[in-house]
Amino acid sequence: MKVAYPASDQLSQLNGTQRALKIARHSPCAICDGSCSALHPPLDVDVVLDQQFTNESCLGDLGQYGSDADDDDSDLPYLQMCACGHDVRDHNADEFELEPAEFARRTRVAIRLDELLHDAGKLLDFQYRDEDIVSLRRQMRIPVSLVSPPIPATSSPEQASSPVSSILSDPPQPSNKRRRISISSLSDDDDDDDDDEEEDRPLAARMALKTSTRAEKSTRPPASKRSGKTRGKASHKAQTAPVSLLPPSEPEETQMNGAVNGVNGHVNGVKVEDVMDQSQLSRLAAGVTVDTGANAPAGPPGRTEKIAITEMRRGVIQITPVENDSQPRSFIILAGLKTLFQKQLPNMPREYIARLVLDSNSRGLAIIKRGYKVVGGICFRPFPHRGFAEIVFFATASADQEKGYGGMLMDHFKAHIKSAYPEMMHFLTYADNYAVGYFEKQGFSKDITLDRSVWAAYIKDYEGGTIMQCTMLNKVDYLDKPNILAQQQEAVMTKIRQMSRSHIVYPGLPQFQPGEPGGVTVDPKDVPGLRESGWTLKMAMEEVRPVSRNADTYYLERILKELQGHPQAWAFLQPVKAEEVPDYYDVITKPMDFSTMEHKLETNQYPNIDAFVADAQLVFDNCKTYNPEHTIYHRNAIKIEKYLKDQLLEELKRDG
Repeated sequence: MKVAYPASDQLSQLNGTQRALKIARHSPCAICDGSCSALHPPLDVDVVLDQQFTNESCLGDLGQYGSDADDDDSDLPYLQMCACGHDVRDHNADEFELEPAEFARRTRVAIRLDELLHDAGKLLDFQYRDEDIVSLRRQMRIPVSLVSPPIPATSSPEQASSPVSSILSDPPQPSNKRRRISISSLSDDDDDDDDDEEEDRPLAARMALKTSTRAEKSTRPPASKRSGKTRGKASHKAQTAPVSLLPPSEPEETQMNGAVNGVNGHVNGVKVEDVMDQSQLSRLAAGVTVDTGANAPAGPPGRTEKIAITEMRRGVIQITPVENDSQPRSFIILAGLKTLFQKQLPNMPREYIARLVLDSNSRGLAIIKRGYKVVGGICFRPFPHRGFAEIVFFATASADQEKGYGGMLMDHFKAHIKSAYPEMMHFLTYADNYAVGYFEKQGFSKDITLDRSVWAAYIKDYEGGTIMQCTMLNKVDYLDKPNILAQQQEAVMTKIRQMSRSHIVYPGLPQFQPGEPGGVTVDPKDVPGLRESGWTLKMAMEEVRPVSRNADTYYLERILKELQGHPQAWAFLQPVKAEEVPDYYDVITKPMDFSTMEHKLETNQYPNIDAFVADAQLVFDNCKTYNPEHTIYHRNAIKIEKYLKDQLLEELKRDG
């Protein structure tokens, strides 16, 4: 049997059925629980491109593949049924269940995947996989962690003078978080990537991973029919000594019955605290863990080194500046950057990315791994005479996002700017709502202190994007941040010790030392240091009344936390700033937001659940009142409102 597959890679030439088929081709089945990673035809079905399709096949047997007469204007029988037994819509390609924006996004990603398959000559090979395909397909399963920014409101890419910056999100967190968006669910790396990650992972992390793997295996129940021996019998047999084993000699028996504890003769008993000197006592009082052993470090314990730092130190990766200087090495790295941005930013036109990356006015900073393989990079446009630079694209490879490449790349970018452009201390970038959290962690702010006349004529405004600014400090060495933070922490601790007596340690009570008789009573006034701490007998007589918290309070805290972590809740987290929206408070007379609700919840201002729901509804009503229906704010308010109602309905069902 012969069915068709759409060959076109132009979005405008694809109808609804063809778009859904392309999405399903790269999306896992929602019913098969992971056994079907993407739509693929049954064995008795021959798939050909619709441009080459001939009407020689029997049309009487095509009923099993479904029909989409409403969406498909052609008479060609397109592939509709997967070998797993489920159709296109079951592979997360139902246009009516997905939001229009999400359906369009997945279509663009699917088209990009088909372009890669076409370049490899594997467009009709439904079993073909490579590193690029696996990496990009992750964006079909979960909300992308690298969300491409909004495209400028121009009729074509060539009309835009500057693109919006790409992003490295956190996850969502919800976390996402998700998102943040995130990063976690990327579990389909190929074997080569797994080997690289295992090699680059620190030894302690590899040992912990193996230990957890063994622990996981040990918790699995044994197969009941795999062998005639039970676990109990095997254990009993393992504890039985062989008959031919001679009894131990007297010296061996003495050694076996000795007082040595632990494993392999090493003492593993309870450690008795040694006498600490004054510096150790001071650090302990300041909240720093102290080890009094002989090999105790002189300073506070260091944090676990990130994989990116380890790879940089070992020479696995390096960060290099690049520009279009017509040198072969530069062309190789720029081509790698172009490919990385095109793969991680499927919403941006490929030609648009290529033109800006290869522009002689653009500059780049690339992370190259084991040669010239680009795994991360920044494309920026410097304006030294204006004192600022615009970050155009910023992305890392999907497989390496959890290694800390993003933060390390930003630190090296700042150091590079300070070295190459000493008078350029400001960065500007446009980020969509998913990118704001990441850029804030890297020192960016929504408050633009740079005068608009400095940058307004040089970079373009974009709809749906948030302009953010970062201003560097001359005194900060951005490649030595851990050292700077450690010095700041020590300075704070020194101030605390000067103002507090918490670091003073008094001797213990002799009445409770080993060998002393029991049943001893001690007057609190005789406890060393108790009076010096400000304690009085009246404190012991007063009854401490904790703030009453009922079951509803804990439930509302959980609901509010889920609302704050929702990926569409970014506009409702904080109060609206009057300087950003001047007429907002002229329209909205009773403002409300999630942070205000959190404060009211912490101070017990909600007598019942209805009062909490009323404030939440006020948040959504205010948003829908001020913002038109076509805006993202209005749509997000509807989504969050529905989410809250669903949560409350589930709670009522459980209680009922």
